[in-house]
Formats: sequence, structure tokens, C-alpha cells
Amino acid sequence: MPPAQRIVVPNVNKGGGMTITRIDFVSAVEGEMKKTYPHISRKEVKRILELFLSQFGKNLAAGHRIELRGLGVFSTKMRKPKIARNPRTKEAIPLPPRRVVVFKPSKILKMMITQGG
Repeated sequence: MPPAQRIVVPNVNKGGGMTITRIDFVSAVEGEMKKTYPHISRKEVKRILELFLSQFGKNLAAGHRIELRGLGVFSTKMRKPKIARNPRTKEAIPLPPRRVVVFKPSKILKMMITQGG
């Protein structure tokens, strides 16, 4: 009897592109870093990514603006309070003011996307 084969179904997003997960990202970064740092492990790359994301979130939560050249600018802004509606009951639900994350892509990123990579 042949060994069981694992079927991998690609995770395609609404725009038709692939959804890259954290593990996919770690694997890609590990592959690139191995060229310069051959002894780096996937565990170390994962830890670096976790630290980066942790600091990223803490700084946005503190209201700081984060500028990554070649990628874009992340910041937060306040949304005004508004009245929303429950689609089933049509009941009005007041939404309080809230802070949301805003991203403005750089010119370089915009060019990369329009040129297809």
C-alpha cells in the first residue's frame, strides 16, 4: 500500500493572491538569512519576528507613528462616534469613538505592486 500523501490546498485570498502566514514568512526570511548567517535557526528567526511585532504593536498602542522606508507609514487615528444598525432587527447601536490603525504605502511599494513584483 503506498504511503498516504498530504494534499496541500493553497490559501487564496479574495484578490486572487496567496495568503502568506506567519510560518510562511518565517520560512522565507530564514532562507534569505541563511545566505549571510548560515547558523541561524528557524526558531531564532521566529523569535526575531515575534519581538518585531510586539514592539510594533506597543508603539502603535502608545500612539507613535512608525515609518518603514520602502514599505510605508503606520499610524493611528481616532474615529468619530456613530450610530450603527443591527441588520436583523434594525436596532440602532451607538458606537463610541475608537482608535484605528492606518497604513499609507510608500511610493516604492506602490510601484512594486503596479509592476507585479
